[in-house]
Amino acid sequence: MASKTVAKDIITLRGSASIVSEFFVVGIFFFFFFSILYNRGVYPEESFAKVKKYGLPMLLTQDEGVKSFIANLTAQLTEWLESGKLQRVVLVIMSKATGEVLERWNFSIETDSEVVEKGVSREKSDKEIMREIQAIMRQIASSITYLPCLDDSCVFDVLAYTDTDIAVPFTWIESDPKLIANPQMVKLHSFDTKIHKVDTLVSYKNDEWDEE
Repeated sequence: MASKTVAKDIITLRGSASIVSEFFVVGIFFFFFFSILYNRGVYPEESFAKVKKYGLPMLLTQDEGVKSFIANLTAQLTEWLESGKLQRVVLVIMSKATGEVLERWNFSIETDSEVVEKGVSREKSDKEIMREIQAIMRQIASSITYLPCLDDSCVFDVLAYTDTDIAVPFTWIESDPKLIANPQMVKLHSFDTKIHKVDTLVSYKNDEWDEE
């Protein structure tokens, strides 16, 4: 009788943390650098390299200072994810001239506490996880169709919300939440590794509210 071998996709805490931290870095910086820095000419075209990630074409920065920042950010987020201490990551886009917050990308994280405490694993297909991430990435890429134009030169900041019992590295500083008054909000897709679930929400300044 012929036999059939079935391979299971086992997701460990470390593997899930790696997937989620890579999503933050690729998702956040793909949107920021492609939609803002590249399209608005803040960095020259040669500062970007064309890559393919999650089956989608992307432009990633080649600026050494930014690459170093991204590498350090990835390492820290991965550490917090593996310990189950990371609650949220927020990308804030602000006017360079005034410091006014124009957009706020919120990535909320739910962590399976049993996996962290007991070291158990979960099962989920890599393909299924990638499909969910691709759906979010497409939404981020297409968001330029509904987000207001950013006429000013912009800067960004990354906020991390963690449990209160962790030691904060000296490279991170306390910050206010950098909220937007009367924002317009759009909820994007979520993805779930069965260990970490990530929900995405973008808030942006709504000039129509200011005029009322």
